[in-house]
Amino acid sequence: MVFMLVAYQTAFAASAREIDVSVDEALNRFYKNVKGAKEFARIAKGLLVLPNVFKAGLFIGGEYGEGALRVKGKTVDYYSIISGSFGFQIGAQKKDIIIAFMTEKALRDFRKSSGWEVGVDGNIAIVNVGAGQRIDTTTVKDPIVAFVFDVKGLIVDVSLKGAKFSRLDKTGD
Repeated sequence: MVFMLVAYQTAFAASAREIDVSVDEALNRFYKNVKGAKEFARIAKGLLVLPNVFKAGLFIGGEYGEGALRVKGKTVDYYSIISGSFGFQIGAQKKDIIIAFMTEKALRDFRKSSGWEVGVDGNIAIVNVGAGQRIDTTTVKDPIVAFVFDVKGLIVDVSLKGAKFSRLDKTGD
């Protein structure tokens, strides 16, 4: 399974332009399917959008995806997410993850790290949003909030604990 994840990462490394197109598509799905998403995105200091994150597992699992960090609607950096897990898990899925940095400090700390790990460098409050549900911007108090949506597959675990985010060099793309 780990070999499959490494092969997936190598085979599907996207260009900056491809990532930006996928990020736009993921944001459009988010805005269309989740009431209040545009308002929420507007008040966030930054959004890390990871479209089509691939997760697979057969007792040992792994997850990989690439995306862009948007500040004031513009891409400022590209990132990957990678994680591994052990335990009972069978299946594969693709999902979109949008991580909203609600404070300047949270965004700054994330951007200055060379590799940011959930549960070590900071915590992320996960909101699992389904189609038609509304985001209540008045009740979100966490400095970093994640939305996982468009889930298609058999794995129901939406934890990001242990996931590592690393900046990608896409200057040659």
